[in-house]
Amino acid sequence: MNVQRKLSVMLTGALALGAVLSACGSDSGSQNPAASGTSVQQTEQASKAPGKPTEISIMTTYYTPEPPGDDNAVLKEIEKRTNTKLKITWVSPNNYNDKANVTLASGDIPDMMLILDTFHPQVRTMTAQGAFWDFTAIYKDYPNLAKYPKDTWNNLRQADGKNYGVPRVRPVEGGLFPYLRKDWLDKLGLKAPTNMDELYTVMKAFTEKDPDGNGKADTMGLSGYVNIDNMGYLGWVQAVFNKTTGGWKLENGKLSSVDFTPETREALLWLNKAYKEKLIPEDFSVMKHTQAKDLVISGKAGAFADTVEAAWEPTAALRKTIPGADYLPLPSLNGYTAREMGSFGMYMIPKSVPEAKMKKILEFLDFGSSDEGHELGNYGIKGTYFTLEDGVYKTTEQQAKESIAAYGQLFAKYDKYFRAYRSGIPKDVWERNKKIIDEREKVSVPDYAIGLFSETSLKVGPELNKKTQDMKTKVIMGKEPITAWDDYVNKLKTDADFVKISNEINESYKKRSS
Repeated sequence: MNVQRKLSVMLTGALALGAVLSACGSDSGSQNPAASGTSVQQTEQASKAPGKPTEISIMTTYYTPEPPGDDNAVLKEIEKRTNTKLKITWVSPNNYNDKANVTLASGDIPDMMLILDTFHPQVRTMTAQGAFWDFTAIYKDYPNLAKYPKDTWNNLRQADGKNYGVPRVRPVEGGLFPYLRKDWLDKLGLKAPTNMDELYTVMKAFTEKDPDGNGKADTMGLSGYVNIDNMGYLGWVQAVFNKTTGGWKLENGKLSSVDFTPETREALLWLNKAYKEKLIPEDFSVMKHTQAKDLVISGKAGAFADTVEAAWEPTAALRKTIPGADYLPLPSLNGYTAREMGSFGMYMIPKSVPEAKMKKILEFLDFGSSDEGHELGNYGIKGTYFTLEDGVYKTTEQQAKESIAAYGQLFAKYDKYFRAYRSGIPKDVWERNKKIIDEREKVSVPDYAIGLFSETSLKVGPELNKKTQDMKTKVIMGKEPITAWDDYVNKLKTDADFVKISNEINESYKKRSS
């Protein structure tokens, strides 16, 4: 699901984290509960801004049932505080990338355009041709944009090492990683696992020791599935064994495929054993996301992988009938957890926009990254669209009816604990989630291959990914012995196309790092 990475070079070893993370976790109703530190000075400056309002055309997406109308009070308030006149084209997330590609190809580009697939060949080509403004040297002039983590900006650099887009910021910590039933742990007298051996013991107990107490053998240790061309929602297993995020491991300044490591071999053996002992779904190879998730929400699977705050969804569902149900996100395994990209797309400004207007648009985005702008864009106007109770935002029916949360696609501040909260989470779970994020920060590992480019991979990568994943799936299911994987890897190491891909990836890494 990670649209930023789908055309980056991520062979089957690539872990589909970030995507998953962003698309499923970032825009599915998550809300930051921290009370706003609204700046009176910012409001006064915006409301007293001299001159005619700046007209800005915008293309973006929405994750509310419908896009907001053109006459709601929040839009008018945003325009008032930023001295702008906005013309927003809202495009459904179901076909946003297609619409974006057509718009880029047409040359009729709005003043500010959301790009989700940040390393699409079309985006690469147009930036190389100078079609978009370069923000590398100036984004630090905007205090709120400058607060974004260094990783967030670095992960959006194009081949020349420059930034041509303003990140639609997301946290770097709290992404897809296992969570499991704490109430089952407590019932069985087990502790939360810290490594893969301990996790296996827990999964086996969840499967064989009737943790739900119904006297039936109807529970399993872990729900998850693989995709046709990557490890999907079991990819974290491979990542944990390798202590590597993504499909390329950085050692001594050089990137090499994780598929070549003995740790990936161990991961396949671990999953094969789990499959034979029925600790994971029998049909994991053909399962859909909703099917895997339903096993968790129905209380049949003791563990799953998702973002920190997403663990609240099955917890809330189960607490309707099991008050003590509790899915606990794990801080780490084997001393590792993944660090996310830090954004879900970026806003680009074409060079057809004059420099003065470009800077006004950056001011607009900078306001949106402030406490005041974030609150206005994500929750609306206090009293009408939300109230604050014990520091937690409580939105009104009117807020949902008018799709006010859609403005959160325009305005979002950086918040380390963004993934700690989802609507309805009680304060004790929220506080626990924040501590888990703090723990993850100590050991999280970034994906060093984000945005790297290989021309050869564009041509042969998709088919190669499918072949590699097919072999992994067969080994996990016992249809092929582990020696078949060894033979496959040995052939892959000398495959002319793969050798070329590896060389191009490392050339891209050196160029971007210089």
